Amino acid sequence: MIPLTKTLIKTVIEPQYLDSINLHDSKRSDFFQEVIEGLEDGILILTETGQKVHANASAHRLCCQFNQGNFNQNFVPPAIWNVCKSLLNSRYLFPDKLIILSDEIVLDKSNVFRIRVRLLDLDRFEMPCLLVTIENQYDSLKNVALTEVKKFDLTPREAEIWFLYRSNYSYKEIATKLYITINTVKKHMKNIHTKRQASISCN
Repeated sequence: MIPLTKTLIKTVIEPQYLDSINLHDSKRSDFFQEVIEGLEDGILILTETGQKVHANASAHRLCCQFNQGNFNQNFVPPAIWNVCKSLLNSRYLFPDKLIILSDEIVLDKSNVFRIRVRLLDLDRFEMPCLLVTIENQYDSLKNVALTEVKKFDLTPREAEIWFLYRSNYSYKEIATKLYITINTVKKHMKNIHTKRQASISCN
């Protein structure tokens, strides 16, 4: 893996409103390195040839998961690299436009990932780079569902059912997973929808 230099970090962050943060360059680099490492989403920066410039902890873990335990740090999963190649091929068709390509990697029902790839502003870098973000859609749905549980004031059992429902489980699958009947699932879902409607009416 190519080490991410402080110069590269500085170049990436300068265009935003960061001048208002009173940090010296080294502190600023450390600050943003800490932010990147703390993200739940995977962040990958790759060269045009697929060599890793940087991967945060989440990206490293997810790449190992996609590679089924292949811990080679410089190996980019084919599912990710295929999206990158598509972007590289299409940039010549639209040279004046910012292109962001996305795709999904589905390992199973609880592991669905959205991959987004874009070119970084090449004028600012010594070498062309690709920015890849990896979002665990299951975790994102879970966070939304948790917010809705509080908003709709759901009971613990309703919360379990709502989370599975939001994760695209069928009533039958929910019943099987929670060892309850489909009629029980339907009854809880009816109560949940009533609470949702009441919440919407209040707003």
